[in-house]
Amino acid sequence: MKVLGVLGSPRMGGNSDILLDQALAGARDAGTEVEKIVLCQKKISGCLNCEKCNETGVCVIKDDMPEIHKKILEADAVIHSVPVYFWAMTSQMKAYLDRWCAFFDGDWNWHKAYWPKMKGKRIGLITVCGDPNVSTADPIIHSFKTLCRKLNWLGPVQASAAAKGEIAKNEAVKKKAYELGKRAATP
Repeated sequence: MKVLGVLGSPRMGGNSDILLDQALAGARDAGTEVEKIVLCQKKISGCLNCEKCNETGVCVIKDDMPEIHKKILEADAVIHSVPVYFWAMTSQMKAYLDRWCAFFDGDWNWHKAYWPKMKGKRIGLITVCGDPNVSTADPIIHSFKTLCRKLNWLGPVQASAAAKGEIAKNEAVKKKAYELGKRAATP
């Protein structure tokens, strides 16, 4: 069993990072191997809509995303953590998410080569926004839920925190993130 954590925040040690670490701790404590990818430390270009991946399942862009694709395919679960920037996901997470198109064919069905490794994969999401109304992140949740159709959607953990590290004082939401990690580690 392996749980992959994907951090979409460029702010290391920030609220999204803290909650992702809590989720990965939950998965680790459940006996699962964990790995964390920090998107701002990777070179990920935006999708060019060249449609080459629709035929081959392989993206033609030469950057770090093909290696991340491999890690997604190898993992049993993927937990994403992202703050809300201007009422949307960060540019790092958006570029990463757009590049999932390599997993799909031209009709937006899972590529036959990838479906056996994606089928049943558990997908979780953590969102953090500075707005006290956590539903500000609902458009991000919609993007992930739509992308993850036919997968095992574990649902979101939504939190509100503005100052860097402020979430560390919120035991309730840290527990929710930890429990998300445990669920991700449980088939």
